[in-house]
Amino acid sequence: MRIGNLNSRLTLLTDQGAVDIEQASNGQFGSDPQAVYDRWEEFTKWAADHRDVGTSRSFAMKDLGAPAPRPRQVFAIGANYASHAAEGGIEPPESPMVFTKWPSSFTGPVGDIVLAGDTVDWEAELVAVVGKRARNVPAKRGWDYIAGLTAGQDISERTVQMKGGAVPQIGLGKSFPGFSPSGPWLVTLDEFADPGDLELSCTVNGQEMQKARTSDLVFSVPALVAELSKIVTLEPGDVIFTGTPGGVGLVRTPPVFLAPGDELITTVEGIGELRHRFVSA
Repeated sequence: MRIGNLNSRLTLLTDQGAVDIEQASNGQFGSDPQAVYDRWEEFTKWAADHRDVGTSRSFAMKDLGAPAPRPRQVFAIGANYASHAAEGGIEPPESPMVFTKWPSSFTGPVGDIVLAGDTVDWEAELVAVVGKRARNVPAKRGWDYIAGLTAGQDISERTVQMKGGAVPQIGLGKSFPGFSPSGPWLVTLDEFADPGDLELSCTVNGQEMQKARTSDLVFSVPALVAELSKIVTLEPGDVIFTGTPGGVGLVRTPPVFLAPGDELITTVEGIGELRHRFVSA
């Protein structure tokens, strides 16, 4: 299933179009896209039995928002591809390198993003959304706690991120408005032949900048659920940005950063694409 946030309303997206969940369920489920994760198991059972219920309608991609727009917690993982660790001059970490992004930076899959400075960089990522409370979960059961997957970008203002030298402002440099786009929808795990092996890529103005497979993650999604849930309680609707592969602009010679008018397209196999244009402040 593809679950979306259409004009801030919980929506089932089918080959025929968009189905408003509150209307189709006669109010059994509300319109809030974030609230559904607290009833995820109940909702998915209902949706599986009611795929053809309701009136579908056409929709515009620009009207889609982040599939989990207001998570309680947002986790982001650094250096989680060997290629990205190598281009940063470090060894792959022995345990996940975790930082956070703020939900005020969330935006949808299509639109304009205001540049926060002259050193704004791209980071294509697979994003996982938690489907039920998780605490001390073994890795072999990690997928059981994931509602679905979506595409994301961990956009980064490198000057702000690196401010402080040995004590960098990682989260702040990645949390300007619009710097955490995700979408175009959440895809449930049953839609993938192997949710742990998906191709992801991004282009800037048509030029390929990143391309990898999620099977190259140092810590897979189930491993991240296990490692995170040892320390914190993962809540339904929490969001995990799983890391980016090599190919970011900062380490190129010379460095390449996003400029006004640039178009960034991010694609994840089996999910879809994000399409954003950058504008000056």
